Amino acid sequence: MLNNISTEKILKKPPSRSKTLFSDAWYFLFNRPKIPTLIEFKSEEKREEYNQRVMQRVGIDVDKNSILNIHKIGVEAPVNYVFNELLNWNGDSTCWPNHVAKVERVDDKIEQIRILPFGWSKYPFKFMTSFFGLHLIPLFYLNSIRIKRIPDTFDFDNARYLLYESSGGYPIGIFTMYVRSSIEELGETEHSQLIFAVSFNFYGKEKQVSKLVNLLWKSLHNRVTANVLNRIKQLSEWRIEKIQNNI
Repeated sequence: MLNNISTEKILKKPPSRSKTLFSDAWYFLFNRPKIPTLIEFKSEEKREEYNQRVMQRVGIDVDKNSILNIHKIGVEAPVNYVFNELLNWNGDSTCWPNHVAKVERVDDKIEQIRILPFGWSKYPFKFMTSFFGLHLIPLFYLNSIRIKRIPDTFDFDNARYLLYESSGGYPIGIFTMYVRSSIEELGETEHSQLIFAVSFNFYGKEKQVSKLVNLLWKSLHNRVTANVLNRIKQLSEWRIEKIQNNI
């Protein structure tokens, strides 16, 4: 007689919710992401070529902006499901370090977002107008240039994206969150590809900064971004599994 062996499927889990500044630091900065997301290039020419393709696709002037880095992760969920996670981005998201950098929608709209350091809308002491000469409240202000909710009929990769111009203390010029179908010819096997791309425009000035500042900023930005993308992947795949299993 054959033994009755349980083959119950191990269900996915959503990302753990961060509840404090310390858990934000642990989950998003000190934690090594399970899947590396930063796209590495064999040469500077390859990097520039890839950057220009991304920026031209979202309609950004490549002569005025250059992308500092691009992060990409495969997600086993349809493009529209992943994109909906991006549209739901707010101060309650489990995919963002909201205690360190709180997301605040202006008039509850995704088109305009303020990121507030530690949730501060003003400096903690009345005499303060900046941190060491840096105006960090808001940390940055995102004003949408374009939100592509429905792909064009000629888009072979089903692309949707949110494109923002940024101002404020954090050194971002252009920020885009981009989702498309995977392309087999590029070796992509998951259902969708989620891409975060940032152009570097330090404190609103079109100039290069010191190598030290660039290195420190990139190290911090890359670790946090990789963890954010890993969490969006985890949340999207958990949600789609719940739907498929009618949970």
